[in-house]
Amino acid sequence: MFSPLTDGLVDEARIRTGQSVLDIGGGSGEPSLTLARVVGPSGSITFTDPASGMVEAARNEAVRRGLTNIRFHQCSADDLPFADATFDVVIGRLSAMFFSDPLKSVAETLRVVVEDGRIAFVVWAAKEANPFFCTVNNVVDRFADSVPEDPEAPDAFRFAAPGKLAAILRTAGAGNVTERNLKFRIKAAISVEEFWQLRTEMSETLREQLAKIDVAQLPIIKQAVVKAAQKYFVGKTMNFPAEAWIVAGQRITH
Repeated sequence: MFSPLTDGLVDEARIRTGQSVLDIGGGSGEPSLTLARVVGPSGSITFTDPASGMVEAARNEAVRRGLTNIRFHQCSADDLPFADATFDVVIGRLSAMFFSDPLKSVAETLRVVVEDGRIAFVVWAAKEANPFFCTVNNVVDRFADSVPEDPEAPDAFRFAAPGKLAAILRTAGAGNVTERNLKFRIKAAISVEEFWQLRTEMSETLREQLAKIDVAQLPIIKQAVVKAAQKYFVGKTMNFPAEAWIVAGQRITH
């Protein structure tokens, strides 16, 4: 569903055959699994994630696909266990929003990338531009007790405001910082009923909200979500508009 985000990172970070690439917060395996094919056998991918379960899931999928140019490390973005200037490129797909210390984490990426090497992150743009998320969240919020949002807390839309993540890259010392808006479609061969299951499986925050709601209300919530999301489905095909920011920079030391 999110392959356009990976394609955008490849373009913005200028990833090519033979490079060594560090993937920050790779989750269940993407984009590392795709990038392994991009850099080819002469290149290498280093996958990282702070969650042991994610590392194990990604490693198992790499084995299933027969990929041998990926290494796996469990670590957080603000404490990378790599020497200075180790990688040609550092990327993060939908992970920067959850950094415990964004400035320190970006500084770490600059430390481990080679001189003139590129770093690139993709993060979600505004909630309103991403109905894949807000269609469900807006319904659930009507039934759950809302908590005032902290704009600096880890959250999927933490860097939705234009320029916010780019400013952190500049403060961390990145040069030639760019910010590009990416509009794409989130597509999958699933029904609107399966969409409800997909979203509740994807979001821990959503699951926590639903756990606090009277179980008798859950069918009502699901019905409301299905009704609100129906316009993004034709039969068993999901097609949501989506919008993200791709923010990139370079390590400049001369």
